[in-house]
Amino acid sequence: MSSTEELLKRLGVSIDAETLRLALTHRSYAYENGGIPTNERLEFLGDSILGFSVTDSLYRDNPALPEGDLAKRRSAVVSTRALAGIGRDLGIGEFIYLGQGERLTDGKNKSSILADTMEALIGATYLSNDIETARQLVMRLVGPLLKDAAALGAGTDWKTSMQELAASRQLGSIYYAVEGSGPDHARSFEAVLQIGGTAYGKGTGHSKKEAEQEAAADAWRTLNGKVTLNSKSDSPADPAHSA
Repeated sequence: MSSTEELLKRLGVSIDAETLRLALTHRSYAYENGGIPTNERLEFLGDSILGFSVTDSLYRDNPALPEGDLAKRRSAVVSTRALAGIGRDLGIGEFIYLGQGERLTDGKNKSSILADTMEALIGATYLSNDIETARQLVMRLVGPLLKDAAALGAGTDWKTSMQELAASRQLGSIYYAVEGSGPDHARSFEAVLQIGGTAYGKGTGHSKKEAEQEAAADAWRTLNGKVTLNSKSDSPADPAHSA
């Protein structure tokens, strides 16, 4: 377990020691240590603060955007995928208190655990400071995502977005080649998305669904950036020579 001072430095906030420890206590650890309190109540609180902060920002910054589009963008930003990505970038997995079972199955990298902990940390920031400090934290975390309007719309369901994009460009049929590896208790999957026989994206995850979603997201960015992957290689082609 790394020093929590480093975590607070990464977050850019101050949280009192007791509240911070609670925010980092997963239920698996609590169960193995006499049923101590978990971070689930803080997660509940942080989820509400996250949702309100993102909704407020989207409403104010997009006066012409209809309700349906606002809802889609909010959904993408507050999704488990988005929060887990933020958590991985911050490296919060190394700070989470996990039970032995979760440690053995690489729980510190599981999207659900990372996302829940991020929400708990937002809640903890509010309790240790005030709503404005918590709101500022949220905006620092999700600000970059809010600026990527196109990806926000697609990010609600990457597989569906890719299906629609491939159809609109008449690229051919979509196929996900998925391979699993590792022992049953720590299984991981790698997916490669092929369209018309050409590989456009790849992704990994703890489930086939997660790996396919990652591959779809990678392919969506590849197609919109006009960079393709050679069907016989995992390396991106030179953009200057892409179709």
